[in-house]
Amino acid sequence: MKFTYTEKKDTRSGFGAGLAELADKNPNVVALCADLIGSLKMEKFIEKAPERFFQVGIAEANMMGMAAGLSITGKIPFTGTFANFSTSRVYDQIRQSIAYSNKNVKICASHAGLTLGEDGATHQVLEDIGMMKMLPGMTVINPCDYNQTKAATIAIAEHEGPVYLRFGRPTVPVFIPEDMPFEIGKGILLQEGTDVTIVATGHLVWESLVAADELEKEGISCEVINIHTIKPLDEEIILKSVEKTGKIVTAEEHNYLGGMGESIAGMLARRRPTKQEFVAVNDTFGESATPAELMKKYKIDSAAVKEAVKRILA
Repeated sequence: MKFTYTEKKDTRSGFGAGLAELADKNPNVVALCADLIGSLKMEKFIEKAPERFFQVGIAEANMMGMAAGLSITGKIPFTGTFANFSTSRVYDQIRQSIAYSNKNVKICASHAGLTLGEDGATHQVLEDIGMMKMLPGMTVINPCDYNQTKAATIAIAEHEGPVYLRFGRPTVPVFIPEDMPFEIGKGILLQEGTDVTIVATGHLVWESLVAADELEKEGISCEVINIHTIKPLDEEIILKSVEKTGKIVTAEEHNYLGGMGESIAGMLARRRPTKQEFVAVNDTFGESATPAELMKKYKIDSAAVKEAVKRILA
């Protein structure tokens, strides 16, 4: 395996580290939180720039409206709350006040997907990528580890327009080099292969690398691509790969309806029809259990990626 790891960290801490760095780098960055400072790891930003932090309380819709207003004054607002509160609870405010007028607001969403774990189905949002990518002008980013989340947080401050940045609660392997550039809208070829293309996002990137390593021992060559930006989608890196392999497996911690896999399927249908298998949650809500138990039951772990590869090659 070309990528290894020596430690595990939560991606939300990568967000916190990136935001703290922005406190020093960009005086226009302001942060808003809906009563979840510790969960969003926003303490360091507050220490560095208390005058640029707004504790909104449990009033997420108000937070989005405040962020839209702050953006009009030239500020770059970063909102922070859980992914389900960042999307479904405030969708009208995001659509009307932020997306419709292309406001420069960064919607930062933690505790996304099944790996929220024990908090259960009410908090395990699995439809947020679909909701946010359907908004015209919205950039949707789903980084894979601590380093990439930190880099993405810093990068979106320089991007003009609304952004949805999605990250998680559990500790996961840190394997992306700290100095790897983060370019919005550009996928990363992590591993070359000839038999099948695996395109993954978020926590499923590491699971896909593990699966590819195990499949290589069985004589199956997998090309692995990290799509951290789901919208705009890097179509060319995917097309170049499937021209070679002729088959694609997409892997994500999201409902297969509306997720990255559907975006890729639609693109391939228009530009190069390709046989595809989905590794995603099969149109259901989650439940309360550990992240590992949930990933296994709902078939979004490395074993599920291996099964999908073998199905498409059969």
